[in-house]
Amino acid sequence: MDIQERLTAFAMLGATWVMWLLVGLSVVCLAIILDRAYYLFSTRDDLPSLREALRKLYRDRDVAGAKKRAEESKSAAASVIAAALDDADRGPAAIAERIDGESAIVKTRMERNLAFLGTVGNNAPFVGLLGTVIGIIRAFHELDQSGGEVTSGLMAEVGEALVATAIGLLVAIPAVAAYNFFGRVIRYRMVWAQTMGSDLLAHAKGEDRKES
Repeated sequence: MDIQERLTAFAMLGATWVMWLLVGLSVVCLAIILDRAYYLFSTRDDLPSLREALRKLYRDRDVAGAKKRAEESKSAAASVIAAALDDADRGPAAIAERIDGESAIVKTRMERNLAFLGTVGNNAPFVGLLGTVIGIIRAFHELDQSGGEVTSGLMAEVGEALVATAIGLLVAIPAVAAYNFFGRVIRYRMVWAQTMGSDLLAHAKGEDRKES
């Protein structure tokens, strides 16, 4: 049996398994979307107000108060600042390193499982296309068996091929939309984290110059 015959025999198994695979992927994607939505919602905060509160505490040289205020917030930016304030007495260089390290950690935490969403969003249409190709091969086989006549079996095979494409798109579109939305939210929060980190560094450098 040559390659073409093997592929034809494989296609004759039908595209049902492809559609069930897409359904399974959609269930996993939905679970990830709900998990990330809950996590990002539960760690939200008024970041402009948080920044202003921290800047005021820096001006008052109340490092302990700034750390307490940061720890009261569940936001990613507050986590970065709270960690950096642990090294406030070690100088600007140590603070900068702590900000970079903590920023990487909180970003990774927010991006958990988002790569799976992106992969499914990019590839689900191709999985659906595989089901379509299988359906078309079965449709041609049915056409050959019927001697060129259009039968209900032929139409059923064509319909299955089109449904596979549709399911692939229905799985991909929400996955891509959620991936892009979460990505924008994460970028927004990381910008604020870096901004607040810069505020802390500016304060630390100012204090360092005063001491010297």
